[in-house]
Amino acid sequence: MPDYKVYYFNVKALGEPLRFLLSYGNLPFDDVRITREEWPALKPTMPMGQMPVLEVDGKKVHQSVAMSRYLANQVGLAGADDWENLMIDTVVDTVNDFRLKIAVVSYEPDDEIKEKKLVTLNNEVIPFYLEKLDDIARDNNGYLANSKLSWADIYFTAILDYLNYMTKSDLVANHPNLQRVVDNVTSIESIRSWIDKRPKTEI
Repeated sequence: MPDYKVYYFNVKALGEPLRFLLSYGNLPFDDVRITREEWPALKPTMPMGQMPVLEVDGKKVHQSVAMSRYLANQVGLAGADDWENLMIDTVVDTVNDFRLKIAVVSYEPDDEIKEKKLVTLNNEVIPFYLEKLDDIARDNNGYLANSKLSWADIYFTAILDYLNYMTKSDLVANHPNLQRVVDNVTSIESIRSWIDKRPKTEI
């Protein structure tokens, strides 16, 4: 069995999909949480000077979606064929588009500009994405692709706390089909075990 390490800060955010996938497959991994003080010295050792980073048998790789896709293949959560993989990829990319649209507002440093951007985000962007994703989950019987569990469901559920943190809301509260996705993932014993034992962090 490969030796896995996940390098990230002491937050869920973009590192949590990796932790969820490894936990789902019952693959032991070192959950290496870097402090802000440690990061400057460690940064030059990372492939692109950023995290999260996945280390597999001593080889470090970056890019959170690519790493998640790799782990999905290791734990049997990829699609059964190219079309199924396409359906999964379109959802994951849509979730990331959504995340980036939220993040650009959440991390806006100018308060006046941020307030203006929040109006569009809350009134247009968030409702649009949630409605579309909820429809996808409805059409796939509580999953986000191919009417069965895939890494798209794991990815969305794992990153949801981060999206909720940035939007200061419970994004799935009024979207029952997306709530089903979350419930389907968090009811998996190995995922539940990870959630119960992971460090408690706000993000």
